[in-house]
Amino acid sequence: MPITPEHVGRNYPPTEPYRISRAKIAEFAAALGGSEGGDRNPAYAGQAPVAPPTFAMVIGARAWQSLFDDPELDLALMRTMHADQAFEWSRPMREGDDVVARLSIEKVRNRGTVDMVTIAVEMTTVEGEHLCTGRSQLVHTRAEEVAA
Repeated sequence: MPITPEHVGRNYPPTEPYRISRAKIAEFAAALGGSEGGDRNPAYAGQAPVAPPTFAMVIGARAWQSLFDDPELDLALMRTMHADQAFEWSRPMREGDDVVARLSIEKVRNRGTVDMVTIAVEMTTVEGEHLCTGRSQLVHTRAEEVAA
């Protein structure tokens, strides 16, 4: 059974906590900027570094696994394109934060063999402080049915 609008509102359990470290922040910032040698924003270094905004996807992507593991939805990562993404921030992620992510399905549209799925991943500290919510639109193509 493919994903349908009836799945809107489905929520998944939180991920295991992810500890944000100075080393992971530095590693991620170094990977940004391509051939220019990374993002050298001083906020990502020093005594109290914050994570670059897109670092949230490191944690958010862990929550995606529950979506693709849900046998009722029949989604396959290899047939999925990440079409759009946006973040709503309460505060930056900082070194020492233990972050959990909770995924929910916000919208589903089916057109032929294409499913357009909007998901939200809420990221909070283990104490419950909201950090950000990442919204993504996924475009998924269903496997073609083989005629009998």
